[in-house]
Amino acid sequence: MPPVSPLQSENSFASTVPKNGAIKIKNKMKQITIINLVLILSVSFFTVNSFAQVNLAESRKSIYFGIKAGINYSNVYDSKGEQFDADGKIGAAAGVFVVIPINKYLGFQPEILFSQKGFKATGNILGSKYSLTRTTNYLDIPLLLAIKPTSVFTLLVGPQYSYLMKQNDVFENSVTSVDQQRVFNNDNIRKNTLCFVGGADVNLMKVVLSARAGWDIQNNNGDGTSTTPRYKNVWYQATIGYRF
Repeated sequence: MPPVSPLQSENSFASTVPKNGAIKIKNKMKQITIINLVLILSVSFFTVNSFAQVNLAESRKSIYFGIKAGINYSNVYDSKGEQFDADGKIGAAAGVFVVIPINKYLGFQPEILFSQKGFKATGNILGSKYSLTRTTNYLDIPLLLAIKPTSVFTLLVGPQYSYLMKQNDVFENSVTSVDQQRVFNNDNIRKNTLCFVGGADVNLMKVVLSARAGWDIQNNNGDGTSTTPRYKNVWYQATIGYRF
C-alpha cells in the first residue's frame, strides 16, 4: 500500500468536515457580534440618559444665563378704526435670559428681548381703499415666575414691560405709496406698555426650546382714526436658546 502524503491527509480531513458546519459557526459568530453591539449601545444609552437626568436635576437648583432667538407672529386686538381690518405679521425676536431658582419647583426668570411686532391692515379712507403694514420694534422685559414640575419641562407666567423704540409704516393706496420710519415723540402713541406673558420651556441639556403667548393690557393710546387706529398687540413667540 503506497504511503499517504501530508497534503492528501489534509484534503481527506477537510472532505470529512461538513460544509454546513462551517456555515453554522459563521452564523453563530455573527449572532454573538450583534448581541454584543446591542448590549454596548444599550449600556451607553442608559449611561448617557442617566447622566443627562442628573445634570438636568442639578440645573433646577442652579443659576444660569442664556441667549435665545426666534420669531414672533403678531397681530392686534381690541382695534378700532375706520373700516380697519388687521392680519398677522411675522417678525424677529432675540435676547438674553437668566434663571434664578427659589426652590426645586419654583424660580424667577427675567428676560431682555428685542421683539418685532406689528400687523398688516386694510381699510377705507373717503371711499378709497388702502393697505398699511406696520412693523414695531420693542424692547421687551418679561418678569416670569418659573414653575418646574420636572427637570425637562418649565411653565412660565408673569407681567412684561414693553418699550416702543421705533415704528415703520408702509402705506399704499391707489394713488401713492409711502414708507415712513420714525421714532415716536407723539404723545398720542403709548411708548411704555404693560403686558402679560405665558408659555413653556423644554430643557434639553444646554438647549432650551421656548414657546410664548403675550398680549398688551394697555392700548396704544390711538384715537381710533384711519391714520392712527386704536389697538393692543397680541403675539405668539417661538425661540431656541442655549444655556451657559
